Amino acid sequence: MNSESQMLVDLRSQLAINTDLLGHLERESQHLRQVDAPQSSAASEARKQALPKLDAALQRIRQHRNFWLSLSPEVRSTKHEIRELLRQNQDLIMRLIILDRENEQLLLRRGLIPPKHLPPAQRQRPHYVADMYRRNHSTGNPAGTKPDEDR
Repeated sequence: MNSESQMLVDLRSQLAINTDLLGHLERESQHLRQVDAPQSSAASEARKQALPKLDAALQRIRQHRNFWLSLSPEVRSTKHEIRELLRQNQDLIMRLIILDRENEQLLLRRGLIPPKHLPPAQRQRPHYVADMYRRNHSTGNPAGTKPDEDR
């Protein structure tokens, strides 16, 4: 099998894994939104089972990256099926990330996450780095010095 056809097979496999994982996350979200639902370990078991598959698929996709990048932009633009699978996988990954964050918030609200597993405070502040950069590197201040208002 040539690199292009193997890449198509691996991208389809990645899409199937991502779709399956999205289904698990959606079921977990529905379960967490029920007020009186008992705590279930099914979601964590599904994650544990999906992780090795996801990791293996990611390794295969990484191997195809050099092949894909070695193609000229003109040749890549003719590979419509590969481009569409890449886009679908990226879209699905973004949905997975958003839904996982929402589920994490629901778990936090219900007190189902032990304190040692709580996310760092900076993660809950999406503009933390930009604000910090603006404060520490505002115009007129040398790099590494703080503006007068922060001293």
